[in-house]
Amino acid sequence: MSDSPYLFAPAPPASLGIVGDTRRFAVGRVFCVGRNYAEHAREMGSDPVREPPFFFSKHASSVLPGGSLAYPPMTSDLHHEVELVVAIGPDGIAGHAVGIDFTRRDLQAAAKAAARPWDMAKGFDGAAPVGLLTLGATMPDANISLSVDGMVRQSGKLSDMIWSVPEIIAELARYLVLRPGDLIFTGTPAGVGPVSVGARLHAHIDGLAPLDLTIAPPA
Repeated sequence: MSDSPYLFAPAPPASLGIVGDTRRFAVGRVFCVGRNYAEHAREMGSDPVREPPFFFSKHASSVLPGGSLAYPPMTSDLHHEVELVVAIGPDGIAGHAVGIDFTRRDLQAAAKAAARPWDMAKGFDGAAPVGLLTLGATMPDANISLSVDGMVRQSGKLSDMIWSVPEIIAELARYLVLRPGDLIFTGTPAGVGPVSVGARLHAHIDGLAPLDLTIAPPA
């Protein structure tokens, strides 16, 4: 009989590679900020007043290290949202990375119309690709962009965020204790839109490792 305290061996934790480091960042929880860029708020039909930010979650299994994402089931309207990702360590912010918050927009619209949660629209496997983590600070006025098949779809600056990274962290910490391994997606600029099988995505933030991803056929 096995001496393991578990009924079966637990899956290894999701993790991120680190620029210039052989170690990896073990991912715990994934939090996302909604409508944190004014132009994106407008394109989603909201008036971007500076109200307290709201949050939603993805699963650690949503984290994907780039490469390819199989087009997910139960949708025909998969949307990209490029974002700055903040990684929390034992002493606060450990580093930053480029991420894409994928959304099954048709499922989200149906959930909104029925006043139901967004979980299945946002939290599917592979819904949160993240590039290599760069330890330390990032430039607050860095450019952020995403292109699909070489055409720029999203473009802005981190300074366009309604709520800054320190403000986001302070607000989120009012609701729960942030822990080493937490990731925070900080919102997306305007220009979100659909992608189809075969699309090649390139996500960029000045000073960080880029994230390249191809949309593969459904698994």
